[in-house]
Amino acid sequence: MANLFNTYQTEIVYSAILLVILIIIRALIVISVKKIGKRSGTTEARANLIGRYATVTILLLGLLIEAFILGADFGDISVVFSSVFAVIGIALFAIWSILSNVTSGVIMFFSFPYKVGDKIKIHDKDYPIEAIIEDIRAFQLILREDNGDLVTYPNNLILQKAVTLIQKDALNDSSIL
Repeated sequence: MANLFNTYQTEIVYSAILLVILIIIRALIVISVKKIGKRSGTTEARANLIGRYATVTILLLGLLIEAFILGADFGDISVVFSSVFAVIGIALFAIWSILSNVTSGVIMFFSFPYKVGDKIKIHDKDYPIEAIIEDIRAFQLILREDNGDLVTYPNNLILQKAVTLIQKDALNDSSIL
């Protein structure tokens, strides 16, 4: 065991330093996302979801750096990543709608001007909707129409349509209920 440690001492030290740095970066990002979420009035579940996205990204970056620490050549890593990205690209092309909705969910976390409880009108020429936002999830908005119908509206479409704020926080206004 001591021989193994002596042989790979530099790699082990660099790996430990990388692990500590990545944990600190992850903690800073998660704390920042939660603060942004509280400031913008989003739910804790949405902040946790964005934190998980950041964690996966940091994990993938850490694996890439760790491969260099352990002595992998750039050419070897580029072959592996290009093969993996080719397979992922084909798979994501097949499910582009899901990727589009997740990306829109991340964008909405940071810049969507409407919050849970707001009554909005979506100006869709085929199916105009006037409803209260009940929840904002990773893939869709959950809306409650005045007649009680529950509507799920994809995140990628909400960013493409004109939206009007009818009433701020209509869920807590007793005149609407």
